[in-house]
Amino acid sequence: MSERIPILRIGDTLLVSVQSDLEDQTVLNLQEDLADQIVARSAEGVIIDISALEIVDSFVGRMLATMAAISRMLDARTVVVGMRPAVAITLVELGLSLGGVSTALDLEKGLAKLRQSASSASQ
Repeated sequence: MSERIPILRIGDTLLVSVQSDLEDQTVLNLQEDLADQIVARSAEGVIIDISALEIVDSFVGRMLATMAAISRMLDARTVVVGMRPAVAITLVELGLSLGGVSTALDLEKGLAKLRQSASSASQ
């Protein structure tokens, strides 16, 4: 059985902190768990912290984009934080632009980006 990645709640934001390299089934489980939690907790924002990831493959890259798209469909904004330079380079080399996914260097900047996005949407 593959591991489950915990999804924490910070106000109206869900925090997913990926602490190990991701296996395909773990990513699929996370996608489903995240969608369920967005609905169950009426989340307005999602932060996916990948600072512990040293490498990604095309499957994980596509799944990050898919999770952001699912979040948008469920009315939650997504920010990926903590991307290492090697991960960014790999994603670009694989041709994965993660369209529609906001990024920030760290958790603090990611939370600020969600707050800014929420305040501009309410105006």
